[in-house]
Amino acid sequence: MHRQKKKKLPEMVWLAAVLEAVKVSPLIEKVSDHKDFKKLLRTRTNVLVLYTKTDSSGDPQLKLLSDVAQSVKGQGTIAWVNCGDTEGRKLCKKVKVDPSSKGVGAELLHYKDGSFHTEYNRPATFKSMVAFLKDPSGPALWEENPEAKDIVHIETEKDFRRLLKKEERPVLMMFYAPWCGVCKRMQPLFQKAATETKGRYVLAGMNVHPSEFDGLKQEYNVKGYPTFCYFEKGKFLHHYEDYGASAKDIADWMKNPQPPQPKTPEVPWSESESPVFHLTDATFDSFLEEHPAALVMFYAPWCGHCKKMKPEYDEAAEVLNKGSDVSSPGVLAAMDTTIHKATGERFKISGFPTMKYFEKGQDMYALPQLRSKDGILDFIPQAPPAPEQSWEDKPSSVSHLGTEDFREALKKKKHALVMFYAPWCPHCKSSVPHFTAAADTFKDDRKIAYAAVDCTKGQNHDLCKQEGVEGYPTFIHFNYGKFAEKYNGDRGEAGFTGFMRSLRSRDQEKMKRREEL
Repeated sequence: MHRQKKKKLPEMVWLAAVLEAVKVSPLIEKVSDHKDFKKLLRTRTNVLVLYTKTDSSGDPQLKLLSDVAQSVKGQGTIAWVNCGDTEGRKLCKKVKVDPSSKGVGAELLHYKDGSFHTEYNRPATFKSMVAFLKDPSGPALWEENPEAKDIVHIETEKDFRRLLKKEERPVLMMFYAPWCGVCKRMQPLFQKAATETKGRYVLAGMNVHPSEFDGLKQEYNVKGYPTFCYFEKGKFLHHYEDYGASAKDIADWMKNPQPPQPKTPEVPWSESESPVFHLTDATFDSFLEEHPAALVMFYAPWCGHCKKMKPEYDEAAEVLNKGSDVSSPGVLAAMDTTIHKATGERFKISGFPTMKYFEKGQDMYALPQLRSKDGILDFIPQAPPAPEQSWEDKPSSVSHLGTEDFREALKKKKHALVMFYAPWCPHCKSSVPHFTAAADTFKDDRKIAYAAVDCTKGQNHDLCKQEGVEGYPTFIHFNYGKFAEKYNGDRGEAGFTGFMRSLRSRDQEKMKRREEL
């Protein structure tokens, strides 16, 4: 025992000397034993490991990583493995890392939730490394993009104030947030404009999303991202608000900067010359009583998808709402649920636009795919449809299931092929006879079931969503009630029966192998 301690002492002295020589932070964990390494990955979820060829080949990285370790303390861990010493060499061999193959004799690898995640290949700068360890799967910083070299990247409020004080040229500042979609779309255009106007103007960018910049945001009226502010000789003049601009538009505007033009108030859709019936909380029920078949678009005035759809909906309404009466095959109506909230809450409207089809005042089903004039006119025919018996009401060997009995019914079946469908869907209608015939073929096998779920009925919509149904029809194979696989085969009778026969054949093979053992 005494000899072991004496053996370890020189190593500890050597390590202390090395750490002192390169001023390595004690927050960097030196690892050489494979068991210790596995324990580190098991107990820490976010680890950046520096592998070095020798004890000195990682000196530049270790100095930088010491500062990074201090900054990410409690959020990430930095470890060091020296592949040049005896124990470290064994560890590097086991994890298959060879820093000597790198020109600098060092390699940085990241481990997430106990396993290898990625090689660190972003810039070896304090800011990039800290950003990476705070969000290992997040996007790279804007300044890491080589094409953004002509953008002046501002990090602190002090840097921002200094730029305004010293810069003689006009400055266009983009206040942004890293996660903002519009910002990401505009950044390539902004950086191209910066290159085109280099030397004449300054185009700068600053991430002001952190709360430390709340005062700055209030000062320059930053209420959303991106916000562009134009300065001359340190003085704020006005905002730039053309979010659909090209790089040339930005460059041209900088030559003759003008304040934003007052916006003409948008006429509400319900007050425009629209052929659509516009409903309110007060008129909704009486309208549905007067119109046995109605497609209602629940919308919000600010919603981009709604704005895009309005012209298509208006054009379809020109056809369907013209001289509409009780014999009409269907009419088109709309409701702004940001104003008429009671109806929106009643039908659980949580996204826009939401399309719902009503028959005799009853909410029949949602129709998320109806976005075009042609789609709407295909859905609502030009003549009253002949009454049609529902699939569920026709006698067959298909089990029609719903939220209340779905789990219970399937857990008793070794193999169940379930068709998730909507009654109006043409592809569903063409699959029904083939699916029904396949069900009849296996009707005497108690372990097999062909089942169907009408996703438009009652609470079944939530069930279909839980099972990942995004379109109709969707076929899923369940094994004793558990998801096994999606069926993407032929939708004819031969395809449906062939699939089930292959499953039964596979079961028989397994049974045979067990008996042989």
